[in-house]
Amino acid sequence: MRIVLFLLDTLFFILVAAALLRGWMNTRRLRMTQQPGPFVIAITDWIVQPLRRTLPRPWAQANTDWGSLLAALLLALAYAGLVALLSDGAGYLFGIPLLALHFLLRTVLQGLMVLLLVYAVLSWVQPMAPVLGLLGRLLEPLLAPVRRVIPTVGGVDLSVLVLLIGLQVALMLLG
Repeated sequence: MRIVLFLLDTLFFILVAAALLRGWMNTRRLRMTQQPGPFVIAITDWIVQPLRRTLPRPWAQANTDWGSLLAALLLALAYAGLVALLSDGAGYLFGIPLLALHFLLRTVLQGLMVLLLVYAVLSWVQPMAPVLGLLGRLLEPLLAPVRRVIPTVGGVDLSVLVLLIGLQVALMLLG
């Protein structure tokens, strides 16, 4: 049973993280033509496009990609429902929204950690990579406040490390 729950967790993490990343990229007005844009579109179009068509007109034209965010929420609810069914949780049905919210928050924190790690490694190994500019534009709103507080030490920007530690602490508190 643990294997099934692990596979379910992994599958829904990828789907929810892709929907959240799609929404974040669209909200930041980033072009979806370079990676990870085509990847997140390929694995989330089946749920995002129908949701966008059903959203009321003011929501569909807002600066926020509500279709992608709603898709992430619905996928988190589906994950929580499946976990409740597999966990023999007949009395656990009332906890589905809470489990979905926990999964959504965990996915946001872990997804940010993955993006920060990729950003840090690429900045050291291949600083001219095209995806580095995209990651920089995505992560800049999170790194800028940290950079204002933590100065560079010997030419090394420690903001990514500080943010990674903060996200890890948040994951521990969430756990």
